[in-house]
Amino acid sequence: MLLAACSGGGGGAPSARNPDASAAAGPSADTASTAPVLDADPARLPKDRKAALALIGRVIADPGSFGPGVVRRSPYESDPATWPVLGADCAWHQEKPASSVLATLTRSFEVPAVRGKGPVRLSAVVTVHRTREDARWEMAESVEETMRCPTQQLREGERIGALVSSALLGGESGQTTSEDALSESGEYTSTALGGPHAYAWQQAQTLQFTVAVTGKGAEGRTEGEISDLLVQAVATMLVRIESAVEKQS
Repeated sequence: MLLAACSGGGGGAPSARNPDASAAAGPSADTASTAPVLDADPARLPKDRKAALALIGRVIADPGSFGPGVVRRSPYESDPATWPVLGADCAWHQEKPASSVLATLTRSFEVPAVRGKGPVRLSAVVTVHRTREDARWEMAESVEETMRCPTQQLREGERIGALVSSALLGGESGQTTSEDALSESGEYTSTALGGPHAYAWQQAQTLQFTVAVTGKGAEGRTEGEISDLLVQAVATMLVRIESAVEKQS
């Protein structure tokens, strides 16, 4: 099944979702029936914003989550009172988080430029929704967004396009670490780094949580190089979530 994902504006994070989107953009029957892959302790799941922010602080990626050589960018963390939303103009804007969101946070990173290779700009975001259903809506609405906007403006002077996307539900092709996983590759251009360069985005959902990462390439950087960084960071965050909320034996 070919699905579409998205990339966020602002700090380059993946999107917030519109809780009032039409039912056509909602979770498919297969997605809605997907059983949780994580046996969580209800007492360890966050119920309010304070608890959600505390959990995000424990599970969100740090530079080492991507691998060696990754450093913080400035500003390192987004304003948790906002998240990126794809507007009708196919440009990303920072807005107040949807009512379905308990808390969300984005961090920004970079693989510095070296001889013959430009910098890779990375981001990671964790969002804690009020319910598992809300998190599934966020994943499902990724489809509608890229269909609506095959070319998107991330911020002034930054664009992505030529997007190719795919999805795997839990249990498909060995995908057992999350209930739903999306990936996207395409082309990134910017006034600072030129282009087109390789671009990649990945997002996963488990229970009421979504995690996502973005990689924006530069001269001499390959899609495979960027994808490897993202895969490692997503896996790290999912493992941390499992450790934070699973039932204790």
